[in-house]
Amino acid sequence: MGAELNQKLISAADNLRSKMDASEYKNYLLGLIFYKYLSDKLLIQVVELADESLETYATPDQQTELYQELLADEDTKENLIATIIDTFGYDIEPAYLFNVLANQAKQNLFQLNELNKAFIHLSTKYELFSGLFDDIDLQSKKLGSDDQQRSVTITEVLKKLNDVDVIKYEGDVIGDAYEFLISQFASEAGKKAGEFYTPHMVSDMMAQIAAINQEDKKLFSVFDPTMGSGSLMLNVQKYLNHSEKVKYHGQELNTTTFNLAKMNLILHGVEAEDMRVRSGDTLNKDWPTDEPYTFDSVIMNPPYSARWSADETFLDDSRFNRYGKLAPKSKADFAFVLHGYYHLKETGTMAIVLPHGVLFRGAAEGVIRKKLLEDGSIYSVIGMPANLFFGTLIPTTVIILKKNRSTRDVLFIDASHEFVKGRNQNKLSKENIDKVVETYKKRETIDNYAYLASFEEIKKNEYNLNISRYVDTFEEEEPVDMKVVGDEIKAIRESKQALEKSLFESISSLQYSEEDAEWIKGALEVFSHDE
Repeated sequence: MGAELNQKLISAADNLRSKMDASEYKNYLLGLIFYKYLSDKLLIQVVELADESLETYATPDQQTELYQELLADEDTKENLIATIIDTFGYDIEPAYLFNVLANQAKQNLFQLNELNKAFIHLSTKYELFSGLFDDIDLQSKKLGSDDQQRSVTITEVLKKLNDVDVIKYEGDVIGDAYEFLISQFASEAGKKAGEFYTPHMVSDMMAQIAAINQEDKKLFSVFDPTMGSGSLMLNVQKYLNHSEKVKYHGQELNTTTFNLAKMNLILHGVEAEDMRVRSGDTLNKDWPTDEPYTFDSVIMNPPYSARWSADETFLDDSRFNRYGKLAPKSKADFAFVLHGYYHLKETGTMAIVLPHGVLFRGAAEGVIRKKLLEDGSIYSVIGMPANLFFGTLIPTTVIILKKNRSTRDVLFIDASHEFVKGRNQNKLSKENIDKVVETYKKRETIDNYAYLASFEEIKKNEYNLNISRYVDTFEEEEPVDMKVVGDEIKAIRESKQALEKSLFESISSLQYSEEDAEWIKGALEVFSHDE
């Protein structure tokens, strides 16, 4: 793929970048890339179904001509459309193909309404695309003050995107380019980015840990109840030996972000039957409640210290009723922990990113934490560097949870001091991540980095999981050799006296006027006094 594809995609954003915030214009650009992918992919299929050569029909325009010819033949039309729908789960009429709309843009004949019809056709005819293009507001005043201006803005974007060969970069590659763009937008969007993107290297670390000892599973299920752009879920399959057999389950409250995740999954080649995603409030109503509702891996980066209802009726909810207390209204962190943990298989692994407060705060959170520790649910606590995540400077912790453990010990890893400093955001290098994962696997104490704490030690610490209580990262300074220091001071003094003597002699030999006499006299007195 290379930087060329990424650069072309970034360039296509230029016409939108000057008009609105990154958190807004990402919807237009990512939605249009997605639509182009669907359109171009369908045309390739048409050539194959017609048993023609992609050398003869090499471009989308040539493929469109073939498509129109086949549709003009009443004998082949019905069968062709049925086969396309059966293969892809959708069809697109020739008039709404991306390259057709882009050609209109090149001739300055493009009308916004045609693109709108294209979106409506897909999203109303096929459930998979329902609501998926709702966030591409073609009537937004930010695109232009009237339809003419708005058409001009989108025209420029269509023309640039039409030059991107998304099919040449099939499957995961265009998906990875899409994810690259999401990370770019997250960087530009700043505080608004946390809701849809977990930095790649953190996501990669969590995915590796979630896959450990499950790599060979023929069928693997992953669940992210706060899925954002879906990148956390998608990363897990990279560490599995049967990545084509993964079932993805996710929920997201923000509908714009939900649509983004759905597009991301499709662009990474995830089939409709392997995708079970939903837009909804994760805490206020449990989902999924029908089979399957437990998963091999639960992986989460929820909003930190969010508010939730904490209604007393939740004490009867099967997700929370074993823990005696509910997470406080002002801090839903433990509500997210318990929700995810409830949906974890007996043999699975859960990884969740949270602020450090969950490790030591008291009251209801202390009660929940104690119960989790007594049950042996908390397997490892990993301290991460500050300023890794978009929208927050705080250091975070990744907590790993498991079920049915024979012991209740906890491995603490303090990775907070090892990172690559960035101008705006700190990052983790591959070496930083490898060290965490290898330490996690070995599950041993390492001086100044990791500590395997017994349950008795944790109990003595009153169930406080503050990492500094277990991992001592303080490094003693080497003892000072006072004789060496004394010799250095003596040498400095001798050097100072020699310099002052030289200055005294230099000033004494100066010729000066009457008006400078007093200054010279004062200087000589200073040096003669020092001597």
